Amino acid sequence: MEKINYQKKMEEQILSLNGTPSLLLHSCCGPCSSYVLEVLTQYFNVTLLYYNPNIYPESEYYKRYDEQKKIIEKMPFIHPVKIMECSYDENEFLSAARGYENEREGGSRCEKCFILRMKKTAQLAAENGFDFFTTTLSVSPHKNAPLLNKIGEELSREFSVDFLYADFKKKEGYKRSIELSKKYELYRQDYCGCRFSKEVN
Repeated sequence: MEKINYQKKMEEQILSLNGTPSLLLHSCCGPCSSYVLEVLTQYFNVTLLYYNPNIYPESEYYKRYDEQKKIIEKMPFIHPVKIMECSYDENEFLSAARGYENEREGGSRCEKCFILRMKKTAQLAAENGFDFFTTTLSVSPHKNAPLLNKIGEELSREFSVDFLYADFKKKEGYKRSIELSKKYELYRQDYCGCRFSKEVN
């Protein structure tokens, strides 16, 4: 199977843009979004969606949300960033992960989690008239960028809204996210987010 360079695909999409389109960006946390926002706000009017029912416990969810708001308030952007939060309900994640509780980290349970969060993003992008949607998840070296882009492509067809391809870890994106996290003194969590990944740690 041909290996696709999703960073290059994103660059091609950006080159074809007219004006400054709107983009709904799913974000898992402030540190991961820092570099992604630095890049995307050059080309899009970004609204950040903080939808992460996988995060456990609830106190951790709000701690990460506070850090998300912090990076938006502190970082300078060419186009200002808006934020959209969804209410916290871990049962949405537990329902999606049912039957996959004992899967290894990075396996089928994680795929179900990706689909859950990205589907919500695509749905809200369509309902609110956004031109594009995407996610910060590919900035992590632990996340499967081809899988994330395949999910995004399928959801783009389902909801009739354009998906912005991405592999944000390319061009040292992950390294830059660490640099920005240090600069803005962000809390960097030591587990992905769900109760199962916390148990692994």
